[in-house]
Amino acid sequence: MTIAELCLLGAVVLTLVSIMPAKFDGTRAYDNAKPRDPGFYTPGLRARAQGAHLNGYEAFPFFAAAVILAEMRGVPQGTVNALAVAFVAARIAYVLFYLTDRPTPRSMVWAVGFGCNVAIFFSPAWAGH
Repeated sequence: MTIAELCLLGAVVLTLVSIMPAKFDGTRAYDNAKPRDPGFYTPGLRARAQGAHLNGYEAFPFFAAAVILAEMRGVPQGTVNALAVAFVAARIAYVLFYLTDRPTPRSMVWAVGFGCNVAIFFSPAWAGH
């Protein structure tokens, strides 16, 4: 298993973990029978955690497709690994900036993560594959 493939798992785990602050913030108000109740995700930390969580689901398919494509097309593994780690690092920063209500740096690291995805996606062309 490659580092890039482990980063796929890391991106999924990060997406799942990003909603936890909302649930811990509202332990008394959280109803596990209605986990998607929009009333629970009120403005503030809960809403930001939900935003980070949902954005993780939005970002993951492109990341997964890019990694799989690059590995299938024989891009040097070190390149794919480095870009995948950079993507996950950017996503970690993204979640932290989202949770702490820092929209400008959040947008900046989102762009870095997206750039990593684009680089992974086009890496077969650069590698001549």
